[in-house]
Amino acid sequence: MQYTNIFHTLKKELQSSYSQREAETIAFWLLEDVAGLTRSDVLMGRADLLSDELIGRLQQMVRRIAQGEPVQYVLGYTDFCNLRIGVAPGVLIPRPETADMVEMCRQFAPTHIYDLCTGSGCIALALKKMFPKATVEGWDISDKALDIARQNAEDLELDVTFRHVDVLDGSSPPVGMSRRGIGLLISNPPYVCDSERAEMERNVLEHEPAEALFVPDDDPLLFYRAIATWGHYLLSDGGHVMVETNRRYAHDVADLFRSKGYDEAEVLKDCFSNDRMVQCQKISTAVVQ
Repeated sequence: MQYTNIFHTLKKELQSSYSQREAETIAFWLLEDVAGLTRSDVLMGRADLLSDELIGRLQQMVRRIAQGEPVQYVLGYTDFCNLRIGVAPGVLIPRPETADMVEMCRQFAPTHIYDLCTGSGCIALALKKMFPKATVEGWDISDKALDIARQNAEDLELDVTFRHVDVLDGSSPPVGMSRRGIGLLISNPPYVCDSERAEMERNVLEHEPAEALFVPDDDPLLFYRAIATWGHYLLSDGGHVMVETNRRYAHDVADLFRSKGYDEAEVLKDCFSNDRMVQCQKISTAVVQ
């Protein structure tokens, strides 16, 4: 059975930037999102019955995608851990590896969770959905990201607090905050080295926020030292840390946490078999230097 003309038109334009298979996937995705058509509908020719208005909208979206804008920004959302997370320029688009990290947290059953460098709020919101009785808070330095995270919480009707905090300034806890005894501190912080820019896709470099991606080549563990400090401030003894890492430095991150008074530091693999996460446990009440 042949695909319909409008489907071919969309796919052909997308193939200027994507492989044939990727272009086909995106075209189906757009037709489902914009017109409510299933793959079967497209095969039966129903895409060619769309109004001129809908076809024009689809073509405009395809042009943006073909020029390098991420599909998720064009649609305004992505699916993450069975939640529809709103995304826009100013926040990272959640990746499958990050969803893997969230799933690994099922073992902890925490009652209090802090998500540092929260971005769109995807981790905090997914964990609130996973642990509905838990108190969950997300931090970020970007007001734009926090606005998106708060809107996601409202849209999903999930009670998560989002707070403006500079994670790198561990010497200055938010006003009114006392020491907490939380069970899980989680983070997907910036971890891509500046020298790795050349290896990244153009649509990522040109559209996703650099401040949420990159760290200096001479200090790739910058955020993990800060997270270790916050862990001693926020975690109860026995509380857990779970962080996403650059696969090149996962074992260095584990060593760092061991050196800062954490136990059971373990490197975990993501869905692509890369060393991607580090989990550990606070065992010391000493202040991290």
